[in-house]
Amino acid sequence: MRAFKHRHFQQWAKSEKLTDEVLLKAVEEMGRGLHDGDLGGGLYKKRVAQAGRGKRGSYRTLLAFKRDEKALFVYGYAKKDKANVSAKERAVYKDLAKRLLGLDDKTIKLLLERGSLLEIKLDEKEVVRSSP
Repeated sequence: MRAFKHRHFQQWAKSEKLTDEVLLKAVEEMGRGLHDGDLGGGLYKKRVAQAGRGKRGSYRTLLAFKRDEKALFVYGYAKKDKANVSAKERAVYKDLAKRLLGLDDKTIKLLLERGSLLEIKLDEKEVVRSSP
């Protein structure tokens, strides 16, 4: 299982001081089927905790997810700033999720080299696991 974040998501996460450790925990939970909404086409909504707070009222993320293969964070927002994504936004991110989940390893490597995607790793250990 590999986890990535889109460069625009990274900019937002950095501004909110959202750590890779928190994101990897979210991916691990996704692997166990714990999410906050299946938006279709491999796009999921997942709550993540703000530092020093719980998930409720903290952040919402949208990620493209394919169990045992890859997770790609594409959008995030603070619950206090926005209640939900619009139908139009959801359609755009659903299309993006389909395209990202269909990428082969060669294309992912190219996007990593260009800086369009960033791989989420923690101390070079395999942190992300899913149950059988």
